Formats: sequence, C-alpha cells, structure tokens
Amino acid sequence: MVSGETIHPPPVMWAQRANVVFLTICLEDCKDPQIKLENDKVYFHGVGGTEKKVYEVTIEFFKEIDTEKSVQVVRDRNIEFLLLKKELGPYWPHLQKDKKKYHWLKVDFNKWKDEDDSEDELGQGDDLEEMMRQMGGLGGAGDGKPSFDDMGGESDSDDEGLPDLE
Repeated sequence: MVSGETIHPPPVMWAQRANVVFLTICLEDCKDPQIKLENDKVYFHGVGGTEKKVYEVTIEFFKEIDTEKSVQVVRDRNIEFLLLKKELGPYWPHLQKDKKKYHWLKVDFNKWKDEDDSEDELGQGDDLEEMMRQMGGLGGAGDGKPSFDDMGGESDSDDEGLPDLE
C-alpha cells in the first residue's frame, strides 16, 4: 500500500432473523480480500470498485456470533456473510456494539423481516447450506451460480404478440 493513500469504509448492508445476521459488503471486483471473522467482530480489507480504491472496516457486533457455523462467500459484486448468532433470542437493536450511525452502514430491506412477523423459511433452522442456497449461494451447479434447468421451454401468456397501435 502506498503511504498517504486514503482508506475508505466499504458500503455495508445488514439484516437479521432470530438466529442469524445477514451481512453484505458491497464492493465490486474485490480480488483476494482480507477477512478476519471473530466471535465479536469482523475485519475487512480489500481493493475494489471501479476506481480500485482501498477499503477497510472493522465491525464490532452487538453480541457474539458462532464463527464455526457462520459462512462467507466472496462474489464478483459483493462479499456475503451468513452469521449464526451465539444466543437465540430477541433481535439486536443494532448491528454494532456502539449506537452510532454510519453513512456506510444500511439496512438490507430485501432480507429484513421484523421480529413480530410470522416466521419464514429463510433464517429459521440450522441448515446453513439451505439458507445459503436461498440467498443465491452454494446452490445450483455447485459453482455458486443459479441453475435454470427447471425452467421449461413452455410458452407463457406474456409471450403473445402485442396488438398494433391505431
């Protein structure tokens, strides 16, 4: 690293269920990121994005996670974590130990489910492979890409031609 180079925090999104925390570091084209996952925090350092800037962040979790059962997947567009909480219990009021708001940390509303909502299939149970498959990872052909084999070649009502305009 060149001295004097500015280090930026990467954009991070998170969501949770009673037993898991979903964490996504949104950084494209990050090759060989340094990731250190501990019971109470995660450290990330990498170079990526269109401008190939240096990004680094340490997130100290509100409570402990189980690093043995947690999973991480490095993709072309982001790095995803499925973090298993050590204690099943009430939702965390925030991701980090401190209550500060950070411009780079946002709620992932696509994965968020309120604590009082009915339980859904994602994030319930201990089958991490199945949860990752539902998140779009570890499934399909085994290469992390979804399989479209089950999409038959049948026509759809949307395939009909549009009427001419008058």
